[in-house]
Amino acid sequence: MTSLALPAATTSFAALHKSLGPLDEQAAGLLVAAATDLSLVIDGEGVIRDASFGSTDLAGEGCEAWLGQRFVDTVTVESRPKIAALLKDAAPGAVTRWRQVNHPSATGIDLPIRYSAMRLKADGPVIVIGRNLRAMAALQRKLAETQQALERDYLRLRGAETRYRLLFQLAGEPVLVVDAGTRRVTEVNPAAARLLGKSEKRIVGQDVVDLFDGASGRDLEALFAGLRATGQADDLVARLGNGRGETRVAASLFRQENATSALLRLSVGGMDAVDKSQGRSGASALDVIQNLPEGFVVTDPSRHILAANTAFLDLVQLATEEQVRGELLDRWLGREESEAATLFATLGLHGSIRHYATSIRGAYGAIEDVEIAAVSVAGGGHPCLGFTIRGTPRRAITSAMAGRELPRSVEQMTELVGRVSMKNLVRESTDLIERLCIEAALRITRDNRASAAEMLGLSRQGLYAKLRRYGIGDLDVAEAGDDED
Repeated sequence: MTSLALPAATTSFAALHKSLGPLDEQAAGLLVAAATDLSLVIDGEGVIRDASFGSTDLAGEGCEAWLGQRFVDTVTVESRPKIAALLKDAAPGAVTRWRQVNHPSATGIDLPIRYSAMRLKADGPVIVIGRNLRAMAALQRKLAETQQALERDYLRLRGAETRYRLLFQLAGEPVLVVDAGTRRVTEVNPAAARLLGKSEKRIVGQDVVDLFDGASGRDLEALFAGLRATGQADDLVARLGNGRGETRVAASLFRQENATSALLRLSVGGMDAVDKSQGRSGASALDVIQNLPEGFVVTDPSRHILAANTAFLDLVQLATEEQVRGELLDRWLGREESEAATLFATLGLHGSIRHYATSIRGAYGAIEDVEIAAVSVAGGGHPCLGFTIRGTPRRAITSAMAGRELPRSVEQMTELVGRVSMKNLVRESTDLIERLCIEAALRITRDNRASAAEMLGLSRQGLYAKLRRYGIGDLDVAEAGDDED
């Protein structure tokens, strides 16, 4: 490896001696310290003889202990060849290329430093300047974590799209997806193709009004005008083209990929009658979604359950759909009553809600954190509410904190506002802080309860009462020892 010559901007100070005068050792040292995060002076044996740390970020990393050590011994094993090459390439009047090495750190995470070096004179000491890369490493780690999160989100979206496609294709109810602005068909399921007597390729891209008899065209145009104006439209009976009979058309509006589309459900004869024995849900596709891995629930406007799939029954620890049908969804939803109230109030105000974090209470006491998406369907003869319930991954607990509850951050605490009463939030925070203080006092006094009580400003009996409350330590042995005293 060859040393790199100094950049032109550095060698161009032809009048430096005249303009600034000669620099003494102290001024040169201050200049080097100010320009770098750390600088080291290495003697001919490779030993660190002096050091300057210009960054406060290096505090607590154990860099002060490097003085008097061989430079190569302060880095990790894989970085030692780089240090050897760095010192070998150092020459007077030239700066070596930058090399990144890692130092063992007192914090447990290696300290990445980018070094360059130059020799002041032949056979003289080497000045090594370094730049702290920990902030850059943290950004790179965060970038990698973000990329992994995006990949996971992408896989979840692909899974959701696959389930939607499967449901759309297998549903026995004829369904058309139509662009609300142009009225052209964008998607059609096999049941609708059979009803219209055309192949799917011939239907996609066609004006949906052209699929019906001319006498029904005005009614369909009025239906789309109502959808665009109010987002809702009443069901209508229209005649299909080519003399294929009458059908009932129910339309609902939704947004997808910054575009507005209409979902048209067609039914012939008894297909539009609601199956009372199946909970009056009006959802003919419930049989298909019974095997979905996410919970699915349909309720009436008063939140009484009309239908639920197997995944929801697993969440609430029940065996059959009959056990939940007719019951209020509030019975299993949320740790606090305010959580369910907030969910339903938001749903009533906006008509839909997604990513609502709450929990599900099982019939036998199990509690699972979930995320809910919900929609209110007001059109048709039977308005209803639909909910999808997805479990959220449990947070990992570090081994150092195993067995205790981790303190909540400010963001986590504020997320609970509206779902947990302020009284319970304050009590939970107070109890957690009190327990951590008691454990810290016992740890400092090496489990001397008398000293711990004095340190905390408590009486000995007051401390024992709190130890019983939080289940800390062996109280029977401690109290027996006090009695003997």
